[in-house]
Amino acid sequence: MVTPLALVVCGVSGAGKTTVGRMLAERLGYVFLDADDFHPPANVAKMARGEPLTDEDRGPWLDTLAGVLTERVAVGEPVVLACSALRQAHRDRLGVDQRRIVSVYLQGSQSLIADRIARREHGFMPTSLLQSQFDTLEPPTDGVCVSIDVDATAVCQRVIDAIT
Repeated sequence: MVTPLALVVCGVSGAGKTTVGRMLAERLGYVFLDADDFHPPANVAKMARGEPLTDEDRGPWLDTLAGVLTERVAVGEPVVLACSALRQAHRDRLGVDQRRIVSVYLQGSQSLIADRIARREHGFMPTSLLQSQFDTLEPPTDGVCVSIDVDATAVCQRVIDAIT
């Protein structure tokens, strides 16, 4: 496999997207971006109230992220984007083509992820929204899928092994 220009590290909240994404970016020499930093204030407020986002809420956010990915890939700047990208339509909207932009799905059980969420602090993603994320989730059937049943360093290595 040719090493892709962009990786979209996806999965439900608490799967380790930011942690693994940062590690991947550092190890690969890529720029790291966290999709949470691009949420409009209305989305942040909605999630902070414990209300799940709809695809209508996600649309402008995904379009912004797609623009960023397109710009980076066009100039050959490699990037790792940590983004939930829960549905296939979301990944399609981001431009994931499994060649230049590859999805990396962090797969874990709901109980494992709930335990992780309970032990962390997140600015606007309460544990109560985890069920809605699993309800929305359409796991990718292509790209890279790695189990998060090991520590983040091992998950990162699994991804690198899969893309190189």
